[in-house]
Amino acid sequence: MGMVSNDFHKIMMERRSIRAYDEAVKIQQEEMAQILTEATSAPSSVNMQPWRFVVVESSEGKAKLRPLVGSNVLQNDTSAAMILLFGDRNCFAYSADIYGVAVERGLMPKEVEERQLKNLKHHYETISPDHLKETLLIDGGLVAMQLMLVAREHGYDTNAIGGFKKELLAEAFNMDAARYVPIMIVSIGKAVEAGFPSVRLPIEKITEWV
Repeated sequence: MGMVSNDFHKIMMERRSIRAYDEAVKIQQEEMAQILTEATSAPSSVNMQPWRFVVVESSEGKAKLRPLVGSNVLQNDTSAAMILLFGDRNCFAYSADIYGVAVERGLMPKEVEERQLKNLKHHYETISPDHLKETLLIDGGLVAMQLMLVAREHGYDTNAIGGFKKELLAEAFNMDAARYVPIMIVSIGKAVEAGFPSVRLPIEKITEWV
């Protein structure tokens, strides 16, 4: 691992969307697990952490993914991995694990856990499918951005990919399409190009003060 910088401002401002990677550079599973662990410190609605990842790093996996990524074949073929990001419609199934560990670690009183889980059970039983999907997309966007910044800290580059055959992705990788919502693909590896700086709108054009 070659860390580029631990200067957050530098990491943030020098991040680029990279499409071509050094094919010789691989990321060991231990380091990839660390990157994902750090990324999942991102916030999520009621801390349900609905994100689920499939790391496509083998030649067989990439061959399966290739016809699904549209114009993003270069990222697929050259990256160290393509990280498929899904949202879990059944994320509440992990609620006892999350809140139970919080109690064990002294982060939450038992009575708060019991009250929260009761309220959340009702929430997830009554939430509309559209509202749930909206929540998964928001939470997925939060973890995806954090993933790209963490990758940069570890010395890797990324590209956020939204143009792919979403309706085919889950089943192609043996996931339940009724449960898992495809959100994004993030390519990751070592850039062989500098990437292009891009223009951002000035704050006065996009902000209202009231």
